[in-house]
Amino acid sequence: MHKQFILLFSIFFSISVLMATTDMQQAQQMGKIKQEEVNLNVFQNLEVLKMAVEELSKGTPQKIDKYTTLVDVTSKDLTLIYIYEIKTGGKSDEAVRKEDHERMRNAVTNGVCRSSKRFLESGISLSYLYNSAVSKEKLFQFNISQKDCPAF
Repeated sequence: MHKQFILLFSIFFSISVLMATTDMQQAQQMGKIKQEEVNLNVFQNLEVLKMAVEELSKGTPQKIDKYTTLVDVTSKDLTLIYIYEIKTGGKSDEAVRKEDHERMRNAVTNGVCRSSKRFLESGISLSYLYNSAVSKEKLFQFNISQKDCPAF
């Protein structure tokens, strides 16, 4: 009876170890699949950014309005970066930063949330960099991701 108990216990123990190992392997495999999906999404997004930069850069410089010119489009990591120059007229760079920052931030964020939904939903962020056309100094930079858009 004691031998049967030890044999039975050994069988149950072996089955438990095998099941635990199988569960662990399945969990690792699922994790691997999830990681591969993430890597594929990142790769796809990087390719989308590369194509977007190529296409959007073809038209630069592009006059947007009487004050603003799109001078370059580039990317870094998963962020598409638009670079603009602004003619500030008689205003100093500091005055423009102080007086126009909030208005520009709101306008850019609202515009991006409406027009770039697919990029944002895919995990691609957008950055809008505004430099002075005269001094070439940075005036504003607005980085927008999905979390900045309340309608999502």
